Amino acid sequence: MRVNERVAVRGSEGVPPRGRDGAVPHGSGPDGPEIWIRGAAGEPEQPPPHYEEERRPMARARRFSWIATHGGAGSSTLASVFGGHDAGRDWPRPDRGDPASVLLVGRTHAAGLDAVSHTLDIFRRGDAPPGLDLDAIVLVADAPGRLPRQLTQRVKVINSAIDVYRVPWMPAWRTGDLSGPLPREAASLARLTGRTAP
Repeated sequence: MRVNERVAVRGSEGVPPRGRDGAVPHGSGPDGPEIWIRGAAGEPEQPPPHYEEERRPMARARRFSWIATHGGAGSSTLASVFGGHDAGRDWPRPDRGDPASVLLVGRTHAAGLDAVSHTLDIFRRGDAPPGLDLDAIVLVADAPGRLPRQLTQRVKVINSAIDVYRVPWMPAWRTGDLSGPLPREAASLARLTGRTAP
């Protein structure tokens, strides 16, 4: 049967009776219940979009204080690249407006991992200034390439106590060029700090 023949047959046989005003009476017709044909009656009105935007809470990126666990750790560079407060080797002061959320920074060489472990232990013992919240450790590569096995093992031990984020060797950062895109390995740190632009 062709499409036109189907329409003609349906038009003559399957049409429900109509009232004097031409309307189909309530109930079911050949296409199913009337609600299937018309749609739901009395759908609630949607509020205007600007109303929803006004009521939606604004999410802001969390601010962090970057604490260098030793000289040359890279806290200044990381604060410049990812945002936040560079506390250097001092404790942040939330009472003066510094973010209370802390990211400890260290290099991946043996002395850097020692300093990270020492500062982590200060937090573990409860000897850090009150009001500070240690969120994670950020380890910055001290050289290009893979870490020696004994240093990799030490990173695993630290990671068993707290989240560790790794930043690979960045030759451009060494010369002061912080404008380039972030490496793929730093994507999780970018998400943590709320950095979206390269």
